[in-house]
Amino acid sequence: MPVSRRQKISLASAAVILAIPVAVIAVLSHADWNRAKPWLNARVSEALGRPFAIEGDLSLTWVQPGGSAQPGWRGYLPWPHLQAKNVRLGNPANLTPDGDTDAATVSQLAFSLNPLALFEKKIVIPQLRFDAPQLHLLRSKDGQNNWTFDQQSPSSPWRLELQSVVFSKGTVSLVDAVTEARLQADVDTISGDARYGIAWKLSGTYHGDKVQGDGKAGNVLSLQQDSTPFPLQASVQTGKTSLAIEGTLTRPTRLAALDVRLKIAGPSMARLYPLTGVLLPETPHFSTEGHLTGTLAPGGGDWVYDNFTGKVGSSDVQGKLVFSGRKPRNLLRGEVHSRLLQFRDLGPLVGADSSASKSERGVPQQQPAGRVLPVETFKTERWTSLDADVRYTADKITRDADLPISELDTHVLLSDGVLSLAPLNFNIAGGTLRSQIKLDGSGKVIPNGIAAELTASARHLHIKQLFPRLDALQASIGEINGDASLTATGNSVASLLGSSNGEVRALINRGSISKLLLEEMGLNIGSVVIAKLAGDKQVKLNCMAADFVVTKGLMQTRQFIVDTDDAVLHIDGTVNLGNEKLELTLQPDSKGLRIFSLRSPLYVHGTFSKPDVSVDKGVLALRTGSALALAAVAPFAALLPLVNTGPGEANECAALLAQARVKPVAPAPGKQPAKKR
Repeated sequence: MPVSRRQKISLASAAVILAIPVAVIAVLSHADWNRAKPWLNARVSEALGRPFAIEGDLSLTWVQPGGSAQPGWRGYLPWPHLQAKNVRLGNPANLTPDGDTDAATVSQLAFSLNPLALFEKKIVIPQLRFDAPQLHLLRSKDGQNNWTFDQQSPSSPWRLELQSVVFSKGTVSLVDAVTEARLQADVDTISGDARYGIAWKLSGTYHGDKVQGDGKAGNVLSLQQDSTPFPLQASVQTGKTSLAIEGTLTRPTRLAALDVRLKIAGPSMARLYPLTGVLLPETPHFSTEGHLTGTLAPGGGDWVYDNFTGKVGSSDVQGKLVFSGRKPRNLLRGEVHSRLLQFRDLGPLVGADSSASKSERGVPQQQPAGRVLPVETFKTERWTSLDADVRYTADKITRDADLPISELDTHVLLSDGVLSLAPLNFNIAGGTLRSQIKLDGSGKVIPNGIAAELTASARHLHIKQLFPRLDALQASIGEINGDASLTATGNSVASLLGSSNGEVRALINRGSISKLLLEEMGLNIGSVVIAKLAGDKQVKLNCMAADFVVTKGLMQTRQFIVDTDDAVLHIDGTVNLGNEKLELTLQPDSKGLRIFSLRSPLYVHGTFSKPDVSVDKGVLALRTGSALALAAVAPFAALLPLVNTGPGEANECAALLAQARVKPVAPAPGKQPAKKR
């Protein structure tokens, strides 16, 4: 069939239309693209807001866009694929590195460009491949860094859209003035691993501590696809703290959708503050493992450490913690539970742990010789960095000798530097210990210190349950009841007690006292006194009443009486919590024939750490508060109805209290009698 003139024109036009792009492609393929480097360098520099230069050879080939990158006819349009050698990326103008160091250098990079996007003044790179990259990441003290690319020049119409990155062998270094970090990671490709494409080794320092580690990561890092997971595996150790993760990351430009298994261990949870910015208490050595998920939003983000389990010292822990970034302070919420809590694991909270424990958690061994009360200072300067709302419970608490605490329940609240334990409750020895503690470390009341308030009450603590290993006490039905109310200022346990004001009262009925019992309680002073009075015999206790007023750390007896079957012991004097010195006089008052072998007063002096007792002469010293600690911590009018006494015993105790208000106690030689109030 003959071809009409119109058809010939149409065919010719189509041929020309097709020939033009083919010719253009042919010309471009054979053109010297090194001549285009100045234009390309300038456009990329404008888009990034920092110097960019291709200093080596630049070549061009043409490729079809993969998959369904472009719909319709656009999918048939070939894209230019560029290879550039010796590429350099500089630092932002507001960031000056040490020496002449670029943000990145690459021996060769390869990428394809979406040609249609150039008409919209966008440089769209679906995938960027690096060969032997050298990345130098910097952050100054004011937070300016060279890895954030959203500071593009507002006057430039060009924008860069990088969708994914493929890594190969190279190095990445970090110099961070904010965290005092100097780190370097050596990266290499791995083969035969379906999940991971690169491996890395880490070395350097962080806050002055040596850092080392290794890990693996995926070969292709998607910067825009929310649903594309980037696999991660890492193990890092800094100082004595180790951290290991395994999981995935999506949207890495925002560090969003982190989903990993996290294992972390170290000498103290407080040492995690430089790493995480999360304020945690001083603890013994710990290790935990759990599921960490997180998103980092412009306003902060949320991080959840869920279903974690582990050990803190010899105690088990489990629970869930949620960290939320917000203004003006970040927030930590959660619930933590222990089935078994070792009492000694609470020591680091107040600096009452051993020298070996202090060395392990990296704090100075600053406890002075001869001092008993902990002097380690609280780091209150960090308390305003975080708010907290955490509930902690424990099913059972033990010490080296069984201490029958069946439950612990406390609600930890931290708000603008004010820490509250409201409540802090124990079920102990068939009774209860209820307390409320408030520690204001905001610096508004006392700079660099704490303004503390304590109220506590002990009810129906059974003596025989307190010391189940002492067979002689199993027939005893005595109880301990007491109250304490104190306020103080300071920056350690020692300084707080040394400045405290308030009252401490206690009442004990129908128990037994012996040197063995007091040694079991750890009360060296009391054991010395009882040994002086009764040797190592059991002494039946009808009633003991102790009432102290505390003024600027000085505990002054208002009434302190011990009534046994054989004698009444009147105690008067002071216990100085500031310098840990004792000034007490103990006067036995016989009830006829008695087991007490001494009629003369006993005088108790010295310090908590070096107790000594003498009869009517010498300076006598006792340890840690002595027989005072037989009482725990309500006015007697409130406590006496709680006492389970035998016939006539309540009246006898009440009479003793009334007698104590008027009966003087013989002073120590050379001392004036203490004034009764």
